[in-house]
Amino acid sequence: MGPVAPLLAIYEIYKQHDRSANFFWVGTRHGPEKELVETYNIPYFSVTSGKLRRYYSLWNLVDIFKIFFGFFQSIVLLIKYQPDLVISAGGFVSVPLHYAAALLGIPAWIHQQDAQAGLANRLMAPVASQITCALADSQNQFKRRKIQWIGNPVRDLSVPDLSVSRQYFDLPNDAKVILAFGGGTGSEHLNSLIIEALPHLPSYAHIIHLTGRDRPDNLAQGAVNTFKNYHPYKFLTSKMKDAYAVADLIIGRGGFVTITESASLAKPTILIPMNNTHQEKNVLELSDKKAVIMMDEKKVNGLNIAHAVKKLLDRPDLAQYLGEHLREVLPPARADKVVEIVEKLIK
Repeated sequence: MGPVAPLLAIYEIYKQHDRSANFFWVGTRHGPEKELVETYNIPYFSVTSGKLRRYYSLWNLVDIFKIFFGFFQSIVLLIKYQPDLVISAGGFVSVPLHYAAALLGIPAWIHQQDAQAGLANRLMAPVASQITCALADSQNQFKRRKIQWIGNPVRDLSVPDLSVSRQYFDLPNDAKVILAFGGGTGSEHLNSLIIEALPHLPSYAHIIHLTGRDRPDNLAQGAVNTFKNYHPYKFLTSKMKDAYAVADLIIGRGGFVTITESASLAKPTILIPMNNTHQEKNVLELSDKKAVIMMDEKKVNGLNIAHAVKKLLDRPDLAQYLGEHLREVLPPARADKVVEIVEKLIK
């Protein structure tokens, strides 16, 4: 779900500015983004997507053909709908689309979220008209004339009535709430750690656990019978903002969407990134600035997580500091800046 959230934020921001603007979404056929995008009533089209692995694999040969096929599909799509601008935030499905846009003379904007630029964005950078980044330190990874630091666009996560959000998750009004999730497809390792932490969590705490649409949930369903304060869900779309609203703290992996949305709401956050990945780089940067609590996935266990949770729930001053400091370190992109970039590119 990484590239999806900032793009939905850009959609919301510009649609608020210009109600007559039309959007369509290009993604993968079976990606988790399809279900979420359709809740916004944005037309969704799928193209064939390949992936270039940075290690020897026969699948690389197969995926080269997929990328070329996706390129021709993209050309047909762009000629048919004639967009004024193409925007992406990474993801291999965007690569053929951006090269097709360049061939047809359509301006393109790519947004870099993670601390370390991914291969997809580096491949698209030469044909991009504008590159923006969420972190100031990411600017040195792209050509100076194209890059601009704006923060990360964040979708509207406000809810009209917190009590209604609590009712949806069957939460008492005075309950302390933990929201745990490992991205749109879920993280099997994080899921196991959360289940392991359940018996050690304070009895007054409730936990909303998003296990992931593609993950087996027998462990989670088994835990429901033992822990009455445990609320597992495979996936949330429009109700995700309600989960954020009721949460007193968040436990996640290290994807930039989790971090940015936590920051925009000033939620104290415990992160367990995947070792030796862009997630680890994201979280290390924030951990060094004392903005999040970082745990090593190779060393952490359920008891460690429960102790960290209890410390934050028992120390509201510390929890408040972490949440507010995270928002200071990672402020959301200003709406007027997003509108300014779009207007500049579509002229």
